[in-house]
Amino acid sequence: MNSNHQDTCIEFKDVVSGYKDFMILNNLSFKARRGVITMLLGPNGAGKSTVLKTLFGLLKPRQGEVLLNGENINGASQKDLLAKGIAFVPQGRNLFGQLSAYENLELGGITLGMKTTHERIPEVLDFFPRIKERLHSRAASLSGGEQKQLEIGRALLLRPQVLLIDEPSIGLSPIVVLDVFKLLRQLASQGTTVLMVEQNVKSALNYSDDAIALESGRLVLHQPAAQILADPHMERLFLGGALVAASPPI
Repeated sequence: MNSNHQDTCIEFKDVVSGYKDFMILNNLSFKARRGVITMLLGPNGAGKSTVLKTLFGLLKPRQGEVLLNGENINGASQKDLLAKGIAFVPQGRNLFGQLSAYENLELGGITLGMKTTHERIPEVLDFFPRIKERLHSRAASLSGGEQKQLEIGRALLLRPQVLLIDEPSIGLSPIVVLDVFKLLRQLASQGTTVLMVEQNVKSALNYSDDAIALESGRLVLHQPAAQILADPHMERLFLGGALVAASPPI
């Protein structure tokens, strides 16, 4: 039991969360292991992005507990959560388009102070040779793939122990998507806990360790990613996009 506790990085205990009067997570409980990639699966509206937003303090749980390394982080501010090592890369583009790639990185390290930020930028750029080449270009002039890499780079400046990433593949070519997945795999191998929502289910499962499936804000499945990929029945359920009981053969 102890070793299991040691392995748990993130835990939701009966969490109810959502927007105003519209609750999306309904008594959701799950654990995500430390230093692995856990993928959140489920149809639109199942609560996948809501899990990430609740973890990052953008939504406050109405009830239940969110734990990081056994510590209750309900109601913590984003600044506190960044200091505790949680970084969030949301959907879409979240850069300052008129500023250079370098200036965007500087802003990513604002909570660290300039000296530390400048010391860490080179280590982040080692992951992204293409950004290194375009460091002084305006962020708006970068390709979609380069912009996504810059966003992830900005999160990595914080040396996060937990990286939350929501739909990283949107608008990216398949080859760039694989680069992003490989980078996440590398981060996990170095000890970062990754929680990912991704529409390219099959590709993402290939790079993930665990998969958690949600339906109507509740946990319906928690299995090794490889097991879901290997099970033709699972593949039909998840990769077909609907979490419904399979119809009996006619």
